Amino acid sequence: MTTTSPASLAEADSPASKKAREPKPLRGRKARGRWKGWAFIGPFMIFFALVFLAPLIYSIYLSLFREQLVGGNSFVGFDNYIKAFQDPQFWSGAWRVTLFLVVQVPIMLFIALFVALAIDSGRLHGKSFFRISIFMPYAVPAVVASLMWGFMYGDRFGLVGNLNDFFGISLPDPLGPSWILASIGNIVTWEFVGYNMLIFYSALKVIPTSLYEAAAIDGAGQWRVISAIKLPAIRGSLAIATIFSIIGSFQLFNEPSILKSLAPNSITTYFTPNLYSYSLSFSGQQFNYSATVAIIMGVLTMIVAYIVQLRGMRKDV
Repeated sequence: MTTTSPASLAEADSPASKKAREPKPLRGRKARGRWKGWAFIGPFMIFFALVFLAPLIYSIYLSLFREQLVGGNSFVGFDNYIKAFQDPQFWSGAWRVTLFLVVQVPIMLFIALFVALAIDSGRLHGKSFFRISIFMPYAVPAVVASLMWGFMYGDRFGLVGNLNDFFGISLPDPLGPSWILASIGNIVTWEFVGYNMLIFYSALKVIPTSLYEAAAIDGAGQWRVISAIKLPAIRGSLAIATIFSIIGSFQLFNEPSILKSLAPNSITTYFTPNLYSYSLSFSGQQFNYSATVAIIMGVLTMIVAYIVQLRGMRKDV
């Protein structure tokens, strides 16, 4: 039988002994855990850097240089940006897409909202058919849609020309200089009404039914339900759809690019800023100035979209 002396017990209960018996932190295991997290997001970060950051940085780099006959590619600082802000062709395209945005986007969103409310009301028979039919144009590629509508717009070979011959009338030329922007707006509206309708309809489906029951008890009519329940509930979706539409309007390229061969007198190489940047790069070999125009439009799009986001997401006090 062994006995422990009081001195040994006191030494065992000392703070130094207790600290020595405490488990040591697993620093190595924690470090390995952190590296596992980076391993999971690593592929995305590599893809993000190669697809988004690298082209952006390279475009900014190009915009600071200029290819000259004497000296080759030389650094010019912000001269390309100064030139762009003084370029009437750039501003012509920028004001054109701004007009397109101000007119086409509200019309498209209003139609999409109206259709979503009609389908959600429960009073529309065959709502599944209408929902799929209205969404289906979004599945049509923009190139195909532009070619299809361009054929119908033709006053010599298309639907407009056939109507003129059949009725003996002279309809306005949709591909003429006065109507080409409205014709492109019609194509874009036809393409994206279903997409925005689906956003609004999805937001309407998650509204709690208890709100409708309370409104029915209070005797609220259909218009009162829409104004007091449905529209406030989908305010975030409205803001998102508006932001997406603004970005799409400033990036307008496919439709005028395809219709240019059908309406060469109406669509110029600087019809939109994106088309202008494309023409500068692939036709004029002005890569530096093309990158400058693209960056300016990207910054303008970001600023306008951010302002709309702040106003759309702002809560009423």
